[in-house]
Amino acid sequence: MALKFDAEFNPAHGEAVAVAPGVLRVTAPNPSPFTFHGTNSYVVGRETLAVIDPGPDDDAHLSALLKAIAGRPVSHIFVSHTHRDHSPLATRLKAETGAVVLAEGPHRPARPLRIGETNPLDAAADMDFRPDIALADRSLVEGDGWALRTVLTPGHAANHAAFALEGTGILFSADHVMAWSTTIVAPPDGAMSDYMASLDRLIARDDRLLLPGHGGAVTAPRTFMRGLKTHRKMRERAILERLRAGDRTIRAIVEAIYRDTDPRLHGAAALSVLAHLEDLVARGLVRSEAEPSLDGVFRPVP
Repeated sequence: MALKFDAEFNPAHGEAVAVAPGVLRVTAPNPSPFTFHGTNSYVVGRETLAVIDPGPDDDAHLSALLKAIAGRPVSHIFVSHTHRDHSPLATRLKAETGAVVLAEGPHRPARPLRIGETNPLDAAADMDFRPDIALADRSLVEGDGWALRTVLTPGHAANHAAFALEGTGILFSADHVMAWSTTIVAPPDGAMSDYMASLDRLIARDDRLLLPGHGGAVTAPRTFMRGLKTHRKMRERAILERLRAGDRTIRAIVEAIYRDTDPRLHGAAALSVLAHLEDLVARGLVRSEAEPSLDGVFRPVP
């Protein structure tokens, strides 16, 4: 069965939407081809609260979050990863609430930059972010009537984490799994091998509901994530088929297999193809004349 994405979503900008018992969603007004209708922040708890992914540095979104908090104490601010649509508002929200900020760590690439290489996503990275507390995999943070367990999920970003709300079957999946679209995996910020390993890890879990960083909930997580895995494998096969047909550059591959995609997303598509090619080179299925890059030349291994 083909993977189906869900484009139906009411962001209700400026308002808090109840999405589960004790969980409110507040969507930032930062829509784009990469953020859908905006970044979802989550307010967890009933008395003393936690906030997950405070979002971009936006006055209106800060006001909406404070309205949802409604004067209640906030003890913790969790950050899934350090892209500018997720982490920058943590500083101002901390100043307003006195909460501690928790995340896997500062921003970093998934691999060292090669000689002469620049990171095309540097502008999207929150390089100033530093958590008060660094979260290890499976670490448990307990609050007032809630407990969140860290599930490290590198791939979209090297420091990406999901957070499981203990005892509920709910996982805040951030940008790793979203109902509206596949996740951007763009080297050197992210890595396809990491993404696929993290996806397998989430498939092995028994979560009943995923609340993502953009768009609506994933209500049948295991089925949907298996579909995501199949989709990525099909994309990998399509890249190999283009190479066997004679394509040698990422530009040619993108023009062939993303011809029906919004041209504004072709740059991201090229980075996704590079992520697949880096993985295929590492697995010995593709040969690159030099280190894999956006302007590299690639050939299939016979």
